Amino acid sequence: MKIKSTEIDKTFAEAFSLWGARIIITAETTEWAKTAAYSMTGFATSIIGCGCEAGIETELAKTKTPDKRPGVSVLFFTLDKKNIQERLVERIGQCVMTCPTTSCYNGLNDSEETVNVGGQLRYFGDSFQISKKLNGQRFWRIPVMDGEFVIEEEFKVQKSVGGGNIFLLGENPDVTLQAAKDAAQSMRKISGVILPFPDGVVRSGSKVGSKYKALPASTNHAFCPTLKGIVEDTSLDDDVNCVLEIVVDGLNEKAVKNAMRAGIKTAARKGIKKITAGNYGGKLGQYKINLHDILK
Repeated sequence: MKIKSTEIDKTFAEAFSLWGARIIITAETTEWAKTAAYSMTGFATSIIGCGCEAGIETELAKTKTPDKRPGVSVLFFTLDKKNIQERLVERIGQCVMTCPTTSCYNGLNDSEETVNVGGQLRYFGDSFQISKKLNGQRFWRIPVMDGEFVIEEEFKVQKSVGGGNIFLLGENPDVTLQAAKDAAQSMRKISGVILPFPDGVVRSGSKVGSKYKALPASTNHAFCPTLKGIVEDTSLDDDVNCVLEIVVDGLNEKAVKNAMRAGIKTAARKGIKKITAGNYGGKLGQYKINLHDILK
């Protein structure tokens, strides 16, 4: 299969089951809401090294937030339910509650699974905190030095999908980076997904395992251009001199597929020789997202 002059590899991306949450951060201005969101989602590119994956989903207008203030939607993913509660308590407590004028709310509606976040952070109020129920939901008002930090007691969580991916194999770094940036921009327009790596783009793609026993993952040597003439199992042709990966996490499989489709169609262009995906032979992940299938 080809799109324009770019070959679309007949392969699949191997994705994994995660637990996900949507966090709504509001503030007096969009800038302060984004500041809290950037802080909260820092050091959250990969579960392998960070323990979680997180990113900004979208900015929200006043009409779309619980308290009618400017806001930001953040998606947050971990391997299990217990872990997502711990990470949310840590990051909201240290990065959102500390940020001037912010409040924090649950952004999921359909799940029955919940974790207690505001109910733990309330103790920072040192007995001066006040609870309030609205439409059956409990909120906590925690006194802080610029007024009150309002946070919902429980946040809903749900089974989600992480590790959807595409690899862009290009003739040179310039065309490959531009294609990756354009693809990432189109993928972010899909609701329910984030691209957790820096501006959505990964240059240090990894494989499972290493020659060094202490490492759970190491450089994906088959896709490193400088190793084409050294390793026997290179996946690169002679005219491929740059490879960039885009990883996508989503609240469900459909959202991940839609984002991958958008990214592939945007990235395909002159100078991108092939678009493929990373997998482990289907032995590790619960989802096999076939590139040809999502493009039909």
